[in-house]
Formats: sequence, structure tokens, C-alpha cells
Amino acid sequence: MVVTGGGRGIGAAIARQAARAGYAVCVNYVRNGDAAATLLREILKEGGEAIAVQADVGVQHEATHLFEQTDALLGRVDVLVNNAGVLGNCRVADMDEAALDSLFRANVYSMFFCAREAVRRMSTRLGGPGGVIVNLSSVASRLGGLPGGSHYAASKGAIDTFTLALAKEVGAEGIRVNALRPGLIHTDIHEIHGGATAVDTLGRTTPMGRAGSADEVAEAALWLASAQASYVHGAILDVAGGR
Repeated sequence: MVVTGGGRGIGAAIARQAARAGYAVCVNYVRNGDAAATLLREILKEGGEAIAVQADVGVQHEATHLFEQTDALLGRVDVLVNNAGVLGNCRVADMDEAALDSLFRANVYSMFFCAREAVRRMSTRLGGPGGVIVNLSSVASRLGGLPGGSHYAASKGAIDTFTLALAKEVGAEGIRVNALRPGLIHTDIHEIHGGATAVDTLGRTTPMGRAGSADEVAEAALWLASAQASYVHGAILDVAGGR
């Protein structure tokens, strides 16, 4: 299993649970090598199999490098969790090309580049054995996001549509494609919007009355990757406490 943006937050929770479930895991990270190394030590200490690979998957050749390293060190990729992404806090009136390009490269280009590498390895049409792709979207795609987050919400809308299109494209080639839409989840990605305090405050407005945890999202991701979800394809699953 390849988990992009796997060094912390939701990605780390998915990598940790995947290793416990018996997957050999590639933890991808961009800058926070210390967090990735800590997670790697934790997985190995528990008897799991994992590697950590630095790559900016929003850059085509680095995404290719990530998969080549995984091929060499872990073997065939059977599951891709497209988790890498960033938040943004910028009003449309203040938006410029650089802000849009940076966010869409991290959130959308990365999905395409990594899915391309996964499909090339998984597709039965191309000689592969099949596999699973799980894309991480957000309820921002249907709610519009937080103030200053229009570009983030738009990028997640693109992920929803990409998931549906890719599912139609490769479903007959042995590849299941689905997406998760987390809601308010306790991770440090929310620091630019007020951090844990803001997440707790907004979480109390959900029907369940609380924010979620990264582990709760990870459990849904592992279910989508498993044989228990063998006929789930082209689905977008909200993990948002009813929000």
C-alpha cells in the first residue's frame, strides 16, 4: 500500500492501521522527515513492514520515483491511498496564480500523477493483477469550505469528479476506485483556520456534536481497500458525523 502524505494526520493513521492489518506500507512525505521516521519506527517496532519515501507527488517525475522505490523495496502496489493535500486560506479577491497553482498541484495534480502510476501497475488490461485506489476528498467539496477556502473546496470538488471518472475508466480492468470525504477531523492541517479550538467549536455544530479523529477516517479507508468492499466502486463516502 502506498499512502501519499502519510507522515502525519489522516495519512499516518491510515499507514499505521494498514501495517497492523498486514499491508506492507510505503509512507510518502514531502518535508516532515522526522514525523515519517517516527511513524516508521513505530510500525517496525510493532512487527509491521514499511518504508518511507520522500517525494513531492504534485510533481510528475517525483510521483514516478515514489512508485519505482516502492516497486524495488516492497514489491507490487496493490492499494494506493491518495491522501496528500494542503489547506488554503485566501479570499478570492486576494487570489493569485501562484496560490492556485500551489494548492491544485498538491491536491489535484498529485491525484492524477499517482493514479497514473497505480493504474499502470494494477490494470489487467496492461498485464497487472488489479488493485484499489482510495482518494481523500473533503465535505468542503459540497459545503464550500471555510471562509478563505474556496480554492481548497474547488480542488476537492475536482477530486470527487476525478474519482467518478476514473472508476468508469478502469472498473473493467480490475481496479476499484472510491473516495472518502472527511469532515471536521482533529489533525494539524487545521492550524491555519484556528487549530484544535476551532475544530472543537465547529464540531459541536455537527449532528453528532463532535469532531472526528484521524483513526475514524483510517478505518473507513481500510474498509474500502478490503475485500469486504469488493462491490463498492465509484462511491464517495462521507466520514463527517452527519455534517
